[in-house]
Amino acid sequence: MIIKLGPCRLELIQGDITQQHVDAIVNAANSSLSGGGGVDGAIHAAGGPVIMRETEEKYPDGCPTGSAVSTSGGNLPAKYVFHAVGPIWKGGRHGEPEKLAMACRACLQLAVEYGCNSVAFPALSAGAYGYPIDLAAANLVKTTMDFVRWHQKPAVVKFVLFDAGAFGAFARAVEEIVPR
Repeated sequence: MIIKLGPCRLELIQGDITQQHVDAIVNAANSSLSGGGGVDGAIHAAGGPVIMRETEEKYPDGCPTGSAVSTSGGNLPAKYVFHAVGPIWKGGRHGEPEKLAMACRACLQLAVEYGCNSVAFPALSAGAYGYPIDLAAANLVKTTMDFVRWHQKPAVVKFVLFDAGAFGAFARAVEEIVPR
């Protein structure tokens, strides 16, 4: 699914984020940047140990929730990895929507600062962090569309969803947000 946003486009695809040929891949990181399972584990496995070495050297204190930091892409096809720390779902009354939007915007801002034309996101916080997929999708799609409309970049933002359920949630979010 491709949505035109002025000179930019938003793409939804089902697949493996580590195989995306984009300028930057967003990692669903934990606040200690210590590696983990899911998307984080897959990115570290595919990118190799250089990514972990860089996070340890550049960010020894980790990264707070709602923020993002960058490293090289290591062995990934992407030049950069933006390590975004989304919120753990605690029922939605502890600032989770704001922190998820902040993490998304932080990655998009890094993309602009690093001159990235393309960036690929996973479904941040919707895996091990328990954020309901429909709510995460709506938040991430709206935040991305607002940013891209305002900044007119990056040229391509992909949401790379691991399974059909996540893809469906993001497709529904797009259909609800995009005027027809």
